[in-house]
Amino acid sequence: MAPSKKPPSTRLRATPLSPAPDLESSFAEVVDLIQRARQQAFQTVNTVLIDLYWRIGQYISLKLEATAWGEGVVEQLARYIKRHHPDLKGFTRPNLFRMRQFYEIYRDDEKVSPLVRQLSWTHNLIIFSRCKLAEEREFYMRLAIRERWSKRELERQINMALFERAVLNPPKVSAAMMQLHPAAETIFKDAYLVDFLALPDSHSESELQRALVANLRRFLCELGRDFCFVGEQYLLQVGGEDFRPDLLFFHRELQALVAFELKVDKFRPAYLGQLEFYLEAIDRDVRKSHERPSIGVLLCASKDDEVVEYALSRALSPALVAEYQTHLPEKQLLQAKLREFYRLAAAPESSEE
Repeated sequence: MAPSKKPPSTRLRATPLSPAPDLESSFAEVVDLIQRARQQAFQTVNTVLIDLYWRIGQYISLKLEATAWGEGVVEQLARYIKRHHPDLKGFTRPNLFRMRQFYEIYRDDEKVSPLVRQLSWTHNLIIFSRCKLAEEREFYMRLAIRERWSKRELERQINMALFERAVLNPPKVSAAMMQLHPAAETIFKDAYLVDFLALPDSHSESELQRALVANLRRFLCELGRDFCFVGEQYLLQVGGEDFRPDLLFFHRELQALVAFELKVDKFRPAYLGQLEFYLEAIDRDVRKSHERPSIGVLLCASKDDEVVEYALSRALSPALVAEYQTHLPEKQLLQAKLREFYRLAAAPESSEE
């Protein structure tokens, strides 16, 4: 008896979980369009909201300045909105006075006025309530926009006195760095705060490296948004020998590889020669043709700024020397130093008068 033939399968073929390689780039473009549209929609809504708070603050400020209103009228306004328009949330007396303060702080500052509309109301509140100097407010605004800081990260950076540290200790970079990467001074820091590592006071370079890699997300946040991690102990082979810079990153804006060499003691000029050797090997054997010259960062436990300046003055590579700090100095001390810095900076001008 001839075996019966099985009818052809009517089951649908399973759809592949991943698109074909030739389709994946097209799908990525569609997702990019969606994400950009969502971001634009969010930015539009945010701009409208900030404009509203600005106009309310302006209205209240002008009424109070003209003595058409007393301070108690703002309280009456808040009660009126709550009673007659309960759907309008957030227009309490404290918030209405914050809107007035928001307007009065920035109304005469043409540089900052466009920036406030690029930040959320929460970010603006944190900055104008915590920062007293106009330069400080502008500093945190520009960084919050560039780095896309969350509310928590913005608060952390203010608590960690980033502004005071940046003004008092700008990054020490080589002449080659300024020539090849003039934007570097706004991207790199003189000191990186790594309090999240929980390192013992006495630790080795390998312990420091492992801790940084284990806390890579937080370290990248401290470095800045455009840093991308490439690898640790990155293998370089020169003349039959193996060399391994501790950490290798790529910076999207600078379009350059960035090698970090870690030292758990005080900066020594000899360390710079080692770093320059790594940069030469990276540029010859790793850097792609469209990328710019690689950058080296010596991250040391401490440094003498005069020794660093002497060492960097003859450096032929784009390089800088920075400290890593496991504990932040007292913020009050930094603020006192900053006041002294501004006093000394203003002294020549006042003496000429």
